[in-house]
Amino acid sequence: METRLNFTQRRLLSAALLVYLTGIYSSALAQSSTQANIKIGEINSYSTMPQFTQPYRQGWQLAVEEINAAGGLLGRKVEVISRDDAGKPEEAVRHAVELRSREKVDILAGGFLSNVGLALADFAHKNKTVFIASEPLSDALVWEKGNRYTFRLRPSTYMQSAMLVEEAAKLPAKRWATIAPNYEYGQSAVASFKELLKAKRPDVEFVSEQWPALGKLDAGTTLQATMQSKPDAIFNVTFGSDLAKLVREGNQRGIFPKTPVVSLLSGEPEYLDVLKDETPKGWIVTGYPWDQIDTREHASFAANYYKRFNENPKVGSVVGYSTMQAIFAAIKKANSTDGEKLVTAFRGLKFSTPFGPAEFRALDQQSTMGAFVGKLEVRANKGTMTDWRYADGKAYMPSNAYVKARRPAEAMQ
Repeated sequence: METRLNFTQRRLLSAALLVYLTGIYSSALAQSSTQANIKIGEINSYSTMPQFTQPYRQGWQLAVEEINAAGGLLGRKVEVISRDDAGKPEEAVRHAVELRSREKVDILAGGFLSNVGLALADFAHKNKTVFIASEPLSDALVWEKGNRYTFRLRPSTYMQSAMLVEEAAKLPAKRWATIAPNYEYGQSAVASFKELLKAKRPDVEFVSEQWPALGKLDAGTTLQATMQSKPDAIFNVTFGSDLAKLVREGNQRGIFPKTPVVSLLSGEPEYLDVLKDETPKGWIVTGYPWDQIDTREHASFAANYYKRFNENPKVGSVVGYSTMQAIFAAIKKANSTDGEKLVTAFRGLKFSTPFGPAEFRALDQQSTMGAFVGKLEVRANKGTMTDWRYADGKAYMPSNAYVKARRPAEAMQ
């Protein structure tokens, strides 16, 4: 017997079917959203600064592999989408636009050169996107040009200069010369060193400043001009190929180690591996004596890094790994990838690094991650650090009043 449904029954059945199908679709959509990867957009100078950025890439790769092996974050896998800025601010911004608009990344990270970092920070501010500046060291990044969406991992030029000034002030030197690349990082480092050293030693004077273009140092001309001022000591901020040129020329002229040098970053393996037996003895530096650190956090990281990449870690490795550790900690704390919730989570955030615990100071969003300070020496025809100590970044941050005088008020809201 055929059963016919009247009009009302057909409408009720259709409505029930629609509700059922809508429920299935909503469930599938929610499941798809839950399973979507957490996306981190990463931008760095891979083609122009490979000696630092290749270990840096391996560091963040290790961190991502570890977090995903442990189940990911918020029930989702973590995915890093990386781009090469070729050391150009305009390229970095172009990639940031693409990563946000097409790839829909939840957060941005990276940067090596300070001018690139400042360009990315400006993008982050205008687009209300959280940006973790991994390596850029300029003080302006968190002070004059700071904003609520930008956080910096490594100790700044001010902090590392303060670490070095403790040692520089002990030298009998009164006449100082400076050699620094003529862009934001070099200018910031020299300004901080001069300010801090004069505060500790009012008797010092700066008799020469040399500003070679980044990557284009004429070592002979620079050193000749420097030594004409008869300095008692030199503050050096060059790095990479410029540092190698400066050291080689200075050694040949007999300037090093005769003239004391205080030098930013020169104790990092990225640069000592290039200098080898030309490493100038006695320079006071910030760096990373990876083979002499015996803390539990560092031993675990170094062992895992070697197992994964069959090489020992460099500073870049630590920075890349720590950048991701900070991001993971913030996402866990916020229980979200929402930008405003992440800003709140990052301010005052405590996180772990191979150097030990660190946190982002809420006032200027600067991390307390520290650096190692010591002297250069040559052992087994290779450069290394001796007489070193770990300088906790928290002890070298300026006062709240100092920061408030330099950081925009709206950046602290």
